[in-house]
Amino acid sequence: MTNPVLTTTTSAFEEPPSAVGVVRSPALFLRECLAGLVTSLALIPEVISFSFVTGVDPQVSLLASVVLGLVMSLLGGRPAMVTAAAGSVALVVGPTIKAHGTQYLLPIVVLAGLLQVACGAAGIARALRHVPRSVMMGFVNALGILIFWAQVPHVSQPSGAVLVLLVLTLAIVHFLPRITQAVPSALVAIAAATAAAQLAGLAVPHVSDDGALAAGLPGLRVLLVPLNLDTLRISAPAALSAAFVGLLESLLTAQLVDEMTGTSSDKGRESWALGIANLCSGFFGGVAGCAMIGQTVVNVQLGRARSRVSTVVAALLLLALVTALSPVMARIPMVALAGVMMVVALKTIDWRALCWSRLGRVPFAETGVMALTVAVTVATGNLAIGVAAGVLLAKVL
Repeated sequence: MTNPVLTTTTSAFEEPPSAVGVVRSPALFLRECLAGLVTSLALIPEVISFSFVTGVDPQVSLLASVVLGLVMSLLGGRPAMVTAAAGSVALVVGPTIKAHGTQYLLPIVVLAGLLQVACGAAGIARALRHVPRSVMMGFVNALGILIFWAQVPHVSQPSGAVLVLLVLTLAIVHFLPRITQAVPSALVAIAAATAAAQLAGLAVPHVSDDGALAAGLPGLRVLLVPLNLDTLRISAPAALSAAFVGLLESLLTAQLVDEMTGTSSDKGRESWALGIANLCSGFFGGVAGCAMIGQTVVNVQLGRARSRVSTVVAALLLLALVTALSPVMARIPMVALAGVMMVVALKTIDWRALCWSRLGRVPFAETGVMALTVAVTVATGNLAIGVAAGVLLAKVL
């Protein structure tokens, strides 16, 4: 299995299709809408699980993902890239929230958003050119491993029903594209697994088992802590970490999607737009977010989306699923969503970089940098630390 992320040359880059052009083409519009639908479903399990890492209610993270997705769809510099409440940001915000309370969520997210807007205005995205290709390869492979490992708890239960639904999901995702690509195979797999579970009365974990899914719309959040130096002292370290990690993951993901699709993006615009999206999310009581590579691969590779239409549809459908359609979403088997994400993880990993024949041809330093990036990222669960370690070793070598 080859990974197109690292095989496209930058000389082939072109502008992505406009939203207006997609809307005027019924075939393209249908493809973008279907990609958005399966992307919204793929967001649900990870966003819910990340809410527990942050220390907030699942509804908060889900609605934050709606806000983040809509704002980035309109303002972001990388069409078709999915932005939502992400685990990498949750890891750096969670300890502060659990230690001092959710009342510090608003100042942390707003301060992180302001820092990202400032970084975008200062042109910090240009620093991406200093990230070596070996680190990018390590970034891709580490993400694939983390995505796959996160799905293991959903499929490791000693249940015949879980195994049957997993096999059904994997078979549809793998074989359906060989028959037709009119409908995303992941969407068909999720629908088939859900129908099978309901019709056969299979006792398997569902989306509702991971957290409460009460319907409702977000409201504006008011500041519950005083505006003083003590609040800044508590909020600033987490905000600085969230801003840096979010920018790094979004910019690296944007670069990967550029190479995956052969289209260009505006990294500077992506930087300040992410800051505005986090500001909006914070004022609606939500958590900070950034690009999500797994769901982006679902949208771009499995759904074949290329425009902002897909991410607008994904955000609106996620809003509908969280509110009016929450009973429907609650009945989706977790094993179906996990199976789709496992396929995404395997597609994300650059298998060619791991071939023994290739390892023998590339310089040892490049292999070492890639291996260190993967090892540190997987060990810490923090992409920023892994990428920083890889860049540092590359500079030393």
